[in-house]
Amino acid sequence: MNLTVEHTENVDLSTTDLPIMEAFYTLQGEGAHAGKAAYFIRLGGCDVGCHWCDVKESWDATRFARQSIADIVAGAMQFPGRLAVITGGEPLMYNLSALTGALQAAGFQTNIETSGVYPITGSWDWICFSPKKFKAPDPGIYAQANELKVIIYNDSDFAFAEEHAALLTSPCKLLLQPEWGKREKMLPKIIEYIKYNPQWQISLQTHKYMNIP
Repeated sequence: MNLTVEHTENVDLSTTDLPIMEAFYTLQGEGAHAGKAAYFIRLGGCDVGCHWCDVKESWDATRFARQSIADIVAGAMQFPGRLAVITGGEPLMYNLSALTGALQAAGFQTNIETSGVYPITGSWDWICFSPKKFKAPDPGIYAQANELKVIIYNDSDFAFAEEHAALLTSPCKLLLQPEWGKREKMLPKIIEYIKYNPQWQISLQTHKYMNIP
């Protein structure tokens, strides 16, 4: 699947550089593409405010130097894998049309990890939608997501996951993932939940078990 969505309202279509917190080549650790070699492009900036976020240093975009689209793609081209994962922060704070177009022209599959709070821009092969309680998603995400990944921090998050699953209007993988700091408590509960709700699958942060980025 390749999905191109353009939202021009309140979006800068001339975006030619982006604040890069970090970019690195590793294995995708979680979600439907876990285990695949991937080049991660982490954009600075987020206004969702998850208290358990493990990359809070990404929130302030002004801390990070902006890089041109050409330089971002050139960095990705240094490695043999052709899966690019755009993450954050919240990457959809920016118009990603130029970035995804350049990556796809260079032969990359483009995946995004987003809370869905902003309308989607760009051309995507895979959209991982991970909604958060702290800010409501844009309604358009429910027809576009390929993967619904809900972080389970406490018991109420199971109902939260079902609420969002009920709003999906296209085929979508359903994943439950324990919040890393609560994994010992929540993992057994997720296992039991999925056994009796088999439409869901489990997602683990395998990169943390492997001690890789």
